[in-house]
Amino acid sequence: MTETRLLLGHAAAEALYGELRETLRTLPFVPSLRVLRLGEDPASVAYVRLKDKRARELGLKSAVEVYPHDLPEEALLERIAELNGDEGVDGILVQLPLPPHIRTERVLEAISPLKDVDGFHPVNVGRLWSGGEGLFPCTPLGVVRLLKHYGVELRGREVVVIGRSNIVGKPMAGLLLREDATVTLAHSRTQDLPQVARRAEVLVVAVGRPYLVRRDWVRPGAVVVDVGVNRVDGRLLGDVHPEVAEVASALTPVPGGVGPMTVAMLMANTVKAALLRRHGAFR
Repeated sequence: MTETRLLLGHAAAEALYGELRETLRTLPFVPSLRVLRLGEDPASVAYVRLKDKRARELGLKSAVEVYPHDLPEEALLERIAELNGDEGVDGILVQLPLPPHIRTERVLEAISPLKDVDGFHPVNVGRLWSGGEGLFPCTPLGVVRLLKHYGVELRGREVVVIGRSNIVGKPMAGLLLREDATVTLAHSRTQDLPQVARRAEVLVVAVGRPYLVRRDWVRPGAVVVDVGVNRVDGRLLGDVHPEVAEVASALTPVPGGVGPMTVAMLMANTVKAALLRRHGAFR
């Protein structure tokens, strides 16, 4: 049996960082990222620290604004409005999840689509599905970039995405369609989900349920992308059981697969947002 190839995110991310450094050397300005964090949730603190570190290492301007957990919604919206109007800020990211008293949808819609480096604003969602240029969600972008880095062909392939979240599943389907894949978007209500999954030449799993996908869900020789990150007894587990490596031709590990690509695509979106604001069109 042929050994399953691991699709490692760090290698693909470093290749992207190299391209971004080349682009940055040609620019007469330095793109700027502003990250807003509310409260001291340990996971959010760690994620924001990593994003800030990567941005600075790349040579971007980066600043983190930390606010108390009980910051009023209106105060957050006022700060976003100020950053929207700040010509020195190219990208705005509000770290999720937000406290229960703040309406996430209202906050995301308040960010200028031109500075929406998370890619969640309805305008950017529309651009994604209409085939236009825009700022799109970082994790799905990272999956596509990772597959291309390892030479995985998407055009004409049957791809099944399990999970229909606005953050991963839905935009993942949209991006795959733009790559001319034949896409099935499956979810918890899909009848005979294992059978649907077995159709896939490329299987993308993003549901947040540890080890949901087992060996008998996977078509022999399929490429499997595990987007899940589940903390169980201090360990990080994916949505795909390790036994899948016995049948898949290629598999993303957890951790070390998709995760590094999410941060890398945030950096790419920041540079893209800076170019859009200055030139009036995406490059």
